[in-house]
Amino acid sequence: MEEQQRILFVLNPIAGKKGSSLWRQGIQQFFENSIHAFDWFLTTGTDDLSKLQYAITKYAPQKVACIGGDGTLSLVAKALIGTDIPITLFPAGSANGMARELKMPNNVEGCLAVLLQGEVKKIDTILINQTEVCVHLSDIGMNAQLVKYFKDNDMRGKLGYAREVFRVLRKRKQIDVELQTENGSLQRTGFMVVVANATIYGFGAKINPIGKLDDGLFEVIILKKLSVVELLKMLFGNHPFNPQKTEIIQAHQLTISVAKRAYFQIDGEYFGRTTKVEATIRPLSLKMILPRKL
Repeated sequence: MEEQQRILFVLNPIAGKKGSSLWRQGIQQFFENSIHAFDWFLTTGTDDLSKLQYAITKYAPQKVACIGGDGTLSLVAKALIGTDIPITLFPAGSANGMARELKMPNNVEGCLAVLLQGEVKKIDTILINQTEVCVHLSDIGMNAQLVKYFKDNDMRGKLGYAREVFRVLRKRKQIDVELQTENGSLQRTGFMVVVANATIYGFGAKINPIGKLDDGLFEVIILKKLSVVELLKMLFGNHPFNPQKTEIIQAHQLTISVAKRAYFQIDGEYFGRTTKVEATIRPLSLKMILPRKL
């Protein structure tokens, strides 16, 4: 006989715009005749972390379902890292890079099946600047600039994203960086530096072909030169990068120092311009509910 589960749904009403209401409606309909108990936490953008931590303490869920994009997952992860409460991710954001990474279904029924019957596994996270959590990808430079422009853009969806891509490409600037890892120091010039726990961006580009979510390492990808060939490699497969144009190193710890302030983002959330980023791996620090392998 199926046992009752207590589930907290964390919903970002802004993520994916109108789509979030459809996810909520489908979930509520599913649980109308279910033995499971559930409650809602809606993010507002104001003091969400402390409010979520209070809601988790008060409701004491056995599982948490995150309905939103990578930024919403990062918030929930920050509240649950080091606990025994697992998270699953429903792809209700604009890009849904981590949901794609985890091979989550794109519909309510499929995600609920994973939530109730999926496999619990531990994955790594990355501590950024001693206070922030990266589950997916962070970067400094060109893509973070794109995140900033897309956030400020009133045109959403693929068309809005494409418009900002061309805008960023027109304004692209190289940055001079120093990378300090446990293995030494590197001086590089490029268009962006990615700190990657996962492998793909939300729009499908495979920026980190060697990444694994549970290997106790993160990858540092330096995009040194822009070329159509390298972009096609990211978009359409696992082809090796040209080391003269794209460089990948692995690390447990990293400090990025930039000569001039550059755009910076964590899991799709823009964090302003900065001259310094610190990153430290947190091995197997987050429990996630994933689709069972057939």
